[in-house]
Amino acid sequence: MKLHRIWGVILRYNYLFKHSLDRQVDAFYWPTVDLVLWGLTSSYLAEKAANIPFAVLMVISGLVLWIILWRGQYEFTVNILEDMWNKNLVNMFSSPLKLSEWIAAFVLLGIVKSAVSVSFAAGVAFVLYKANLFAFGFKLLPFLFLLLMTGWWVGLFVGGLIVRFGGKVQNFAWSMVFLIAPFSAIYYPLAALPVWAQKVAMFIPSSYLFEGARQVILTGVVNGKMLLIALILNLIFTIFALLFFRASFKKVLDRGLVKLY
Repeated sequence: MKLHRIWGVILRYNYLFKHSLDRQVDAFYWPTVDLVLWGLTSSYLAEKAANIPFAVLMVISGLVLWIILWRGQYEFTVNILEDMWNKNLVNMFSSPLKLSEWIAAFVLLGIVKSAVSVSFAAGVAFVLYKANLFAFGFKLLPFLFLLLMTGWWVGLFVGGLIVRFGGKVQNFAWSMVFLIAPFSAIYYPLAALPVWAQKVAMFIPSSYLFEGARQVILTGVVNGKMLLIALILNLIFTIFALLFFRASFKKVLDRGLVKLY
């Protein structure tokens, strides 16, 4: 694995981001719209039901944390689609670029873009609603990293589907991650889910992370058990997603990359 090749891929996608209004809208506009709409809604509900503590903070923090997971998978799925639309995969892999370097570039892009988007969203949340997520400091960092890791394996799995089946499944690039959203307890405690949904949530790492992050925000206590379970689940899903992505890529290589377009 060569760092200069990874850096080259990162530069390629950063130049694309710089000159793509769609990418900039996804990074800044939609998070701001979500924060305004959901923040105002939760503010109204909190006024009408004063016995609901920290209602605004809970919804806002859920939105900000969801951006991390979503951004992690977005860098895989949409960048792969972009290379398909531009018929650029043949160009990339006619170079010495390795599959592992391509994946590493997506991972690093996810880290950087998540940091930028979340910092921006947290700043907007503070300006509009005085919800200071920065006050929780390093206690939230393990949850942020593991949410990003969840986004990676979702992105790898969806990326594997896109590589294997081409543009026929391109809608999954935006929609697949939302399948786990209802079971992740983003805006509400796990106890609010039906019993069958709670059983499903037990196998989804993001459910432990959102629940644990809420506990940090409410009590300042970090639940190490939730972090450990989320880490183990993430590792298992990441291994399977990597194997699936690699198998999908190998299959399309056997057919020829041009068959993907």
